[in-house]
Amino acid sequence: MKSNALSRPSSGASLFDEGKIRDVRYFLISFTDLAGVSRSKLVPISAIDTIQRNGAGFAGFATNLNLSPADPDLVAMPDPASLTVLPWKPDVAWLASDLWMAGQPIEQGPRNTLKRVLGRAAADGLTVMTGVECEFFLISPDGSQVSDPHDDARRPCYDSQALMRRYDVITEICDAIEGMGWQPYQNDHEDANGQYEINWLYDEALVTADRHTFFKFLVRSVAEKHGLRATFMPKPFPHLTGTGCHAHISLWKGAENICRGRDDDAYGLGLSREGYHFVGGLIEHAPALCLLFNPTVNSYKRINAPRTVSGATWAPNAVTYAGDNRTHMIRVPGGGRFEMRLPDGAANPYLLQAGLAAAGLEGVRSQRDPGAPLAINMYTDGHSVRALKKLPLNLVDAIREFRNSTVLHRELGKDLADSYLWQKEAEWADYCAHLSDWERATTLDC
Repeated sequence: MKSNALSRPSSGASLFDEGKIRDVRYFLISFTDLAGVSRSKLVPISAIDTIQRNGAGFAGFATNLNLSPADPDLVAMPDPASLTVLPWKPDVAWLASDLWMAGQPIEQGPRNTLKRVLGRAAADGLTVMTGVECEFFLISPDGSQVSDPHDDARRPCYDSQALMRRYDVITEICDAIEGMGWQPYQNDHEDANGQYEINWLYDEALVTADRHTFFKFLVRSVAEKHGLRATFMPKPFPHLTGTGCHAHISLWKGAENICRGRDDDAYGLGLSREGYHFVGGLIEHAPALCLLFNPTVNSYKRINAPRTVSGATWAPNAVTYAGDNRTHMIRVPGGGRFEMRLPDGAANPYLLQAGLAAAGLEGVRSQRDPGAPLAINMYTDGHSVRALKKLPLNLVDAIREFRNSTVLHRELGKDLADSYLWQKEAEWADYCAHLSDWERATTLDC
């Protein structure tokens, strides 16, 4: 089990498996900023023992972490358990890092935040297990269109021809994650033209977040190798289905999945009381979680979206849950797990997992009742149900919801919450200052 403790290595001895790094010449010491952007330094193997003891220094103001030029060095302390050799460049190894400053972990570090949340769960003997379904588009290098001109079917989901035309790219990615031991189990063409998904086995939430971060790096790198561009943008094309990042969650105590129905199944979906309470926490905090799960202006063109050319958006439009029904925000397919369908491809992998764990565990502690599931097609009949809790319509609505969530501020930490709000408010202000072609077309002659 990977430790969730934030600590610096105490000795100069190498923490790396010599066999695993036999051919490695360089290490990418990496972390994500608040926006989920990966930041790295390339360190030669001759210096890795020093980096292991002292960390790699960064100017924190140069990243999106709400730091000043007057702040001391931001220090990235690599986690040896995360070491991953680059499949496409095996003389380089990637290391996820925890962020420190002036001898202390900084609270707004996304990986630090996730480890704090999971550490509180571990203190109660609980482990959050998750898996993610990372959808992505393969597009032209300039981003203007899908990369395959023949991928133009109105209903392209699971299209065999389109999938096999990208066989070289998809199998190179799948072979890479197979070689890394992630246990991939399927690849498919998704519901939009040019859109794909590759699935691998679930694991502890920190492992999943590290792998999610590396997966995005891997997919982009392999796409570039083939002269293409990969994007996880939530809605790169207005008429096509958006890019989701559905998360599957379960809660474990030792070797037991305690979300699996084992006593009185309140609503007939095969969940235990703890499972329903976890769902209740996600239901309760969903509007505020949108800022973590749907973090960009573009995100709100995916949720609450009009029907796409395929006939469905496959994204939620209200705060609801049901059994094996993909029109709801939370789907419970059985087996003691549930799927959160709200997150999109722009979500920071660490803050996605931190939000899921923080809200769900708060629901367990508070014994939140999610209410009865809603067994309807939300896309066709959701409008007929009164008093449904709605999702934010845009980024500024999500900012307001997150700002007013005392629970998420407490669970994620004040510095993380304040820093994240600072970044998102600046992003909204920048967007509002932008003059669009639509404004010119509709307002010049008013």
